[in-house]
Amino acid sequence: MSLPTLLSQHIVRRPQRIALLQHIAEQGSITRAAKSAGLSYKAAWDAIDELNNLAQKPLVERSVGGKGGGGAKLSSEGERVLRLYQKLQALQTQVLEAAEEASDLDLLGRLMLRTSARNQLHGKVVAIDTQGRNDRIRLELAEGLRIDAQITHDSTLRLELQTGTEVVALIKAGWLELLGIDQAAAPDNNCLKGTIEEILDADDGPSEVRIGLPNGQTLCALAEPLHLQSLGLASGKAVLVQFAPSNILLGTPL
Repeated sequence: MSLPTLLSQHIVRRPQRIALLQHIAEQGSITRAAKSAGLSYKAAWDAIDELNNLAQKPLVERSVGGKGGGGAKLSSEGERVLRLYQKLQALQTQVLEAAEEASDLDLLGRLMLRTSARNQLHGKVVAIDTQGRNDRIRLELAEGLRIDAQITHDSTLRLELQTGTEVVALIKAGWLELLGIDQAAAPDNNCLKGTIEEILDADDGPSEVRIGLPNGQTLCALAEPLHLQSLGLASGKAVLVQFAPSNILLGTPL
C-alpha cells in the first residue's frame, strides 16, 4: 500500500519534521538529530511519534537511554520516505516558481489538515454499525490493532466513509485514561495494552506519558503524578489505556 495521503500532506506542510529523518540517518541519535534540525529534544520525540503513527510502518527505530539520550536509526520504510522527501523538495521548488500569487500558497495551506490533537493514528474503516443517529466505526490500525469510534450518521455521510476508507483517528491526550494492568476497563470503551516508554514530569500540572503500542504506534496521555504512583506505573511498565469511542475524531484526506 502506498504512503497515506495525509502523510504526504504532512511532508509538504511541515518539512522541518520530515527533515528530521535526514538528521537521524546522519547522527544516529535523537539528541544530536534534534540539535542539528533546530528542534528541542521533546519536539523531536513528538515529531517521531507523529510520523510513526501516520505511516504504514514505523519510520524510526529507537532505543531509550537516560534523560536526553537514546539511539535512533531509520527503518527501511523511513529510508524510503526520506527519498520521497528529497524528491518532493525538488517538486516544491517548481511549485513555488509556478505560483501566480503569494495568496495561492496561503490558500493551499488553509486546505491542509492541522490539529491540536496529540494522538493521530492512521487506520482504515473495516465496519460501520448504524445505531440510531450515530454510527460506530470500527477502525483497523497498523498490524491489525482495532479500535471503535462513534460519530453521527451525518458525519459518516459527509466524510463519505465506507469499508476500506483510510482515515486518521484524532485523540486528545487528556481523553486517555491510564489503568493498571489488572484493572477492568469501562464497558464499550476502547482498551489498548502498551508499555510506558517515558514519563515527562511537568513543573505544574499532569505528567506527559508516552505509551508504545504493540503495533509500533505511540500514544501520548496526561496523568497526575499521584495517580501514576498509586498504580505503580513507571517507565518500562505495562499499562492499559482506555478511551471512549465518542472521544475519537475522524479525519479524511481532502
